[in-house]
Amino acid sequence: MAIASTTAALIALVCVWALLQMLVLGTLAQQRDQHLRYAEFRSELAQATAPTGELDYRGRPIAPGSPVALLSIPRLGLQQVVVDGTASGDLMAGPGHLRSTPMPGQAGVSVVMGRGSTYGAPFRRLATLSAGDRITVQNATGKVSYTVQDVRRAGDPIPPAPSGATAGRLTLVTAQGSGFIGAVRPGSAVYVDATTQQATPAGVVAAAVPSSEQVMGRDSGALPLLVLLLAVLAGLVLAVSVARRHVRAVLVWTCATPVAIALAWAVTDQVMRLLPNLM
Repeated sequence: MAIASTTAALIALVCVWALLQMLVLGTLAQQRDQHLRYAEFRSELAQATAPTGELDYRGRPIAPGSPVALLSIPRLGLQQVVVDGTASGDLMAGPGHLRSTPMPGQAGVSVVMGRGSTYGAPFRRLATLSAGDRITVQNATGKVSYTVQDVRRAGDPIPPAPSGATAGRLTLVTAQGSGFIGAVRPGSAVYVDATTQQATPAGVVAAAVPSSEQVMGRDSGALPLLVLLLAVLAGLVLAVSVARRHVRAVLVWTCATPVAIALAWAVTDQVMRLLPNLM
């Protein structure tokens, strides 16, 4: 009986905390990540060491999650640091650059993905943009202004690739859902295409990216750590059940609750990596 009641209590705590983290606390974590990456990107711009491609100024691959551009959409009141990589874990920090495309602001077709319902949901209102709206990108070599051409969804015709040495297209991608169910189970992807004739030269791009970095990709690499964390959580259930037989329940829960919350936070992070990267 003690094990059953303890299990039910901890499962309820983990579930409530997971929703709170995805929809509220994740926003605070994302804002902190943005603040840190903004300071890092400003420093790199000042020192002329900001990445112009998938290799840094020393010729080494840049780390996933590194800041690569500053994205501004005045119509939405949005300013976000774009990080490199589009796996679920990368997009917890902010919009991510698809590594197999040129950097934002560079010639060619650059793709940036962002969450639509969790961890700050920077692209929540992306579908409200319309033709003629402005998007500005600050990259390692300058500031580039784009004009929105259209908003499309999966299955709609893809615009032709830009032609010309300074022509570029920025495609912003997110997931769109409705209501609470849409937040935890997003629908189809939404694409916003914007063009420019002021793009800077393209740098090195990745030859290919894993499926976890594609649209609606899931990171199965998070599964082993998730299993380990769940095992630790099961151990906590047993420990609390035994302790309640010898110590007052209020004292047991006072000690166990912070541990359970820490485990819930870690479990939620891993679960988010297993879920679609755009939600």
